[in-house]
Amino acid sequence: MQAIDIKLLRDFQRLWLQGLAIAIVLACGVAILLTAMGMFTALDDTRQAYYERNRFAEVFVEANRVPRTLLPSVLDIPGVQSVEPRVQGIAILDLPDRTETALGRFISFPASQEPTLNIPILRSGVTPEAADEVMVTTAFAEANGFEIGDRFHANLNGQRQELMITGTAMSPEFIYTIGPGALMPDNEGFGIIWMPEAAMEAAFDMQGAFNQLGLSLSADAVEADVLDRLDSLFDPYGGLGAYGRDRQVSDSFLTAEIDQLNSMAFIVPPVFFAISAFLVGMVMSRIVTLDRAEIGLLKALGYSDVEICLHYLLLALMIALVGILIGSGLGTLLARAMAWQYARFFDFPYLIFRVPAWVYAMSAFAAMLTTMLGALRAALIAARLAPAIAMQPPAPPHFRQTVLDRLMGRMQLRQTTIMVLRSILRWPIRSALTSLGIAAATAAVISSSFMSDALARVIDLAFNQSYRQDAMVLFTEERPLSALADLRALPGVLQAEPQQFHSATLRYGPREKDVSLEARPVGAELSRVIGDDGRAIDPPAGGILLSERLAEQLGAMVGDVIEVEFMTGQREIHSMVISGLAEQYLGLGAYVEIGFLDQKLRRSPQMSVANIVIDERELDALHGSLQQTPILSGLIMMNENRRAFEETINQNVVVINAVYAIIAVLITVGVAYNSARIQMSERARELASLRILGFTRREVSGVLIGEAMLLAVIAQPIGWLLGAWISAALSNSFTSDLYTIPLVLAPSSFARASLIVLATSLVSVLLVRRRIDRMDLVAVMKTRE
Repeated sequence: MQAIDIKLLRDFQRLWLQGLAIAIVLACGVAILLTAMGMFTALDDTRQAYYERNRFAEVFVEANRVPRTLLPSVLDIPGVQSVEPRVQGIAILDLPDRTETALGRFISFPASQEPTLNIPILRSGVTPEAADEVMVTTAFAEANGFEIGDRFHANLNGQRQELMITGTAMSPEFIYTIGPGALMPDNEGFGIIWMPEAAMEAAFDMQGAFNQLGLSLSADAVEADVLDRLDSLFDPYGGLGAYGRDRQVSDSFLTAEIDQLNSMAFIVPPVFFAISAFLVGMVMSRIVTLDRAEIGLLKALGYSDVEICLHYLLLALMIALVGILIGSGLGTLLARAMAWQYARFFDFPYLIFRVPAWVYAMSAFAAMLTTMLGALRAALIAARLAPAIAMQPPAPPHFRQTVLDRLMGRMQLRQTTIMVLRSILRWPIRSALTSLGIAAATAAVISSSFMSDALARVIDLAFNQSYRQDAMVLFTEERPLSALADLRALPGVLQAEPQQFHSATLRYGPREKDVSLEARPVGAELSRVIGDDGRAIDPPAGGILLSERLAEQLGAMVGDVIEVEFMTGQREIHSMVISGLAEQYLGLGAYVEIGFLDQKLRRSPQMSVANIVIDERELDALHGSLQQTPILSGLIMMNENRRAFEETINQNVVVINAVYAIIAVLITVGVAYNSARIQMSERARELASLRILGFTRREVSGVLIGEAMLLAVIAQPIGWLLGAWISAALSNSFTSDLYTIPLVLAPSSFARASLIVLATSLVSVLLVRRRIDRMDLVAVMKTRE
């Protein structure tokens, strides 16, 4: 081992604490990259394997009632490989030990063979065969404490029927199980129920017919052509429009989550890598300054410029390797733990966890590259030093008195205060980089707080301002408005308002979008559209109101005329003027006035949903009455929706905020500690001189602490701006047709972030300040400048 190699090991040993602080920051970037990519890969691989093994359909189409004689025509469509006709329907459930109304989506199950597509995985028991036997989703059974052999009642198309559970299953079609009108999964109040095909046909009057069809396509199929052909075939039978897998509810939510994980991997880690590069550059520059004599001696002994340059690059590389090892281990553990958490949330039967080798290689390469770039300037300076010059002390910096120096003199500031200000002003680049590193820590906390503030905004807009009803009553078919009187007569109903939902396709020029069109009465109080100013907006008669995101996707503006094709009723096409736009975070909304729509469709006033306000004291009696009402297909309790939504959000936000707070603390420690250590080594003679001149330890410590804390305070506005920029980038990446996360930056988030970072900076500097108490004044004064 050569002398320069021994020096490398000794330098690394001497700087292990500073190197560890840098390595931890670098490890955060590696860990976040591995966690995001690991979760993304695990969920994507598991989804693909699950879909393939259980033959998840690629195209779906629903209709009112389609004879099975149409199936050969479907199979004749070019590209169609196989089909799975089914009967499905929504029914109210009467569950043991539960007073609240529950809902079930009933699906037919072939008695003689397993389904061709969308094959459920049997988790316990057996598949149903008799007319009163059913198989339910595992999550529904677990949430309600059901076991094999338990019984419950269901209102099937107006007929109350007792059913027995023979098995539990999971399906690729219901990875994310969400009920009609719900915002979050409610496994206790909504479940998927498979029933023998013959029993389903009898219960829903579908003998020799079906109302849903799943299809698989060949590799050379053109999905758009298949959808067009299916629409033509199913139009006479009340077809609601064929759609691809990407619009299937479960897959849409899962895809949105996977896309967000992928986006996070490219937004957050670069910040940590940049901070690490800055820290390495700062430390390496100081090492080269202190090693001038050793550099000159090594060159005098015959070591080349390249060897000297590589020596310092290798020192930085050793720090990077420590960070890569810590980050790889931590990232793998976090990725596995989070992937399992996602797998349980999304009802996967298994998890295929693997972090591809290229992800480890990419994270390691990014870490080493940024570290090398940070150390490159210092290494090149060391390589360019001539032996004769390197053996001499560096020339003292030449400073000129500026206006600021004269101003400080006139202000009669304390000498220690002047030393702090001069140090910052005379080393502006180093001071700026130190503040920038601390600013990144502040930004990390702000970007995490933004998520909780944004979700609070979504909850407030959705549940406190827009959806103010206690429950939504769903009818089996549209009912006349006169039925509201019967609904108001039910026990506990204090207020009731009508609403309509229609599947529709909106077209503007070459663009089109499939949406759920909502019709509401003027002055509705329970289900409203809220504008940017916080006021309710009534859809004006003669026009249509669109959400801003929907209008943007159509490329339309207020005043434009769009084409609306209804997939319900007579499948009519009408032209409507866009009369206004509204901000909306959940879904792509399109709204019309209910009377105007009935007039357009040339029919008497109708409703498909009723929004009600309930007296909680009579809630049990209301549920009992609704379970006996044949015209109802379900009851959605909005309070339960809100509770489930808030619980899920709060759990995730607590974890996210804790992780980002820890990350911010680590960044601050890495920056503040290294900066203070460098200041301590550079100004040891100055500080010792102050002690000899009679300054107290507190006054001398004030120079070190004052400079560090002043830079930390200066960093806060920069951190606020950087945090707002990262939050905006995250907000843009969390946008899909299902939901969008608004950019909400509350003042409390900025204050919280600054308090965390400033407190951590103070603790980090106090750790270095202890060295002043142990300073050997004589030894320090003997060191040459």
